[in-house]
Amino acid sequence: MATTINTNTDHHYDRLEEIKQFDESKIGVKGLVDTGLTAIPRFFHHPPENLPTPKPKTQKSKLSIPIIDLSGHRSAVVDQIRHSSSTHGFFQIINHGIPKKVLDQMLSSIKAFFELPETTRIHYYTREASHGVAYSTNFDLYKSKAASWRDTLQVRLGPTPPEWDYVPELCREAVEEWDREVIKLGEELMGLLSEGLGMERDRLKDMSCLDARTMAAHYYPYCPQADLTVGLTSHTDPGVLTVVLQNEVAGLQVKFGEDWIDVDPVPGGLIINIGDILQIMANDEYKSVEHRVLANPSHEPRVSIAVFFNPSMRDKLYGPLPGLVSPEKPAMYQQFMFSDFMTRFFTKELDGKTLTNYYRVSSKEESELDKQETNESSV
Repeated sequence: MATTINTNTDHHYDRLEEIKQFDESKIGVKGLVDTGLTAIPRFFHHPPENLPTPKPKTQKSKLSIPIIDLSGHRSAVVDQIRHSSSTHGFFQIINHGIPKKVLDQMLSSIKAFFELPETTRIHYYTREASHGVAYSTNFDLYKSKAASWRDTLQVRLGPTPPEWDYVPELCREAVEEWDREVIKLGEELMGLLSEGLGMERDRLKDMSCLDARTMAAHYYPYCPQADLTVGLTSHTDPGVLTVVLQNEVAGLQVKFGEDWIDVDPVPGGLIINIGDILQIMANDEYKSVEHRVLANPSHEPRVSIAVFFNPSMRDKLYGPLPGLVSPEKPAMYQQFMFSDFMTRFFTKELDGKTLTNYYRVSSKEESELDKQETNESSV
């Protein structure tokens, strides 16, 4: 199926029209690559100030995110996870209990889906996720200032499972098995994180933080102009916790101070990061950190599969947990309904860190809260 996407850059350029033309073609970024194009469409171009600064090939960063062996003594693992979550907001885990066969099958089946013939793949392309499944290029394609060079298969895993007939058959069995394994891992991680905050092991689990799960399987094909775009813009994850499986092709970077750390793939390892709502519930004891993915200059595609854990009790109030608030460490955030929190995330483009800042208590509000606490204690 031959599809032509206009890449002209003259003054007649109509960005919205070209985005619509691309989206309605349903071929995705992978389809563009398959046409053999050498120049990417203009709506993928990011302004220079938003593009990563190239590092000399000889320059290797000494910074890295921690690698934690989950088979170690529990108290030591709790300490390592607490430290990593409060400094980097990211860590990799090994000996996590998920069989290598499950990891390999998940990566290979997702890769196989994205590499189906275009005539087959386009039948799955949709932004409508009413069946719990969506496959498209950039969920924020029409909102973002510039598109990112990746395609995504998104599957809602819980609390209501997807309509499995709409999950591509090629990867359906692998996704089901991956979800079963990642639930067990998520429960273990949340127990360790809860203990790291000095709370009982099941605190986060009892708050339904294991129940709402969404999988986003990203495919980053070769980009002929990787210096003009990105694979995934800098952002923080809105939820509680994210578990990421990636193949051997690098590209993920995590912000640490003013530096960007390359997250090199570890065989059999999984990447874990703290989300905005856990930073809020932890009253800043844990950090949700900006991260991004570079556009892929390699002819071997990058595949990553993220599972986002969120509370299923969406109409409850969330904020700093009471046990983590004291006169010495007052609440750093307002309370809010989780449904409002997620609505704010999905009605903006994926860019930067805004949700924790939005709910953060200002210095004026802190003063009012302090006065209120003083008045209440004097009554």
